[in-house]
Amino acid sequence: MARGEHHRIHAQDRVQRNRLRVAQEAARLMSEHGIRDFHRAKRKAAERLGVLDEQALPRNHEIEEALREHQRLFQSESQPRLLRERREAAIEAMRFLERFEPRLVDAVLEGTADAHSAVCLHVFSDDPEAVGIYLHEHGVPFETQTRRLRITRDEQIEFPVLLFAADNLPFDLTVLPHNALRQAPLDRMDEKPMRRATLASVEIMLAEEQEQQDDFERKLAAALK
Repeated sequence: MARGEHHRIHAQDRVQRNRLRVAQEAARLMSEHGIRDFHRAKRKAAERLGVLDEQALPRNHEIEEALREHQRLFQSESQPRLLRERREAAIEAMRFLERFEPRLVDAVLEGTADAHSAVCLHVFSDDPEAVGIYLHEHGVPFETQTRRLRITRDEQIEFPVLLFAADNLPFDLTVLPHNALRQAPLDRMDEKPMRRATLASVEIMLAEEQEQQDDFERKLAAALK
């Protein structure tokens, strides 16, 4: 093998190793320190590891894969319980907010939620203040923020966000207009429309998970007899 080719292959291997290292460190930071932004976690991980090459920075989906692996290895007992707790809370909140046609999004839907994760919902109203009025009428104190979401590859729009807590869990509501029901904002992971789930879909998801858990426990009990 020519020396130049050897150096090229060695350089490629180094880049791939660094991508993996940065992805794993970013996943650790997200899991242990509650960093929810992939870009911030990636930059912080690269800084900690001294990785300066832009080509060695992983894509968001690589960090998500590393996060799932980190949770499987280090949080195999606690993370599924925390996830289920948040999915059950999501169902209750979606029933409460039914008039605003809520959709579950982000980590609680994707299955990577942990102790730091809020239950994130999209709610829909052409009157952005209507959701806040509804919460106020039902005695739910909340804080307001704004969030920029990418509507197309070239367009971002700022939307109101309502934050509150219930049963010691944080909730995050992004208020979108009704026409956003037809076209979801773009996902930060791959710039495709965000995955969202209706109340019925989340109820089915939780029922199927419970059935799988019950089946596992029955088989385990039978094996231990």
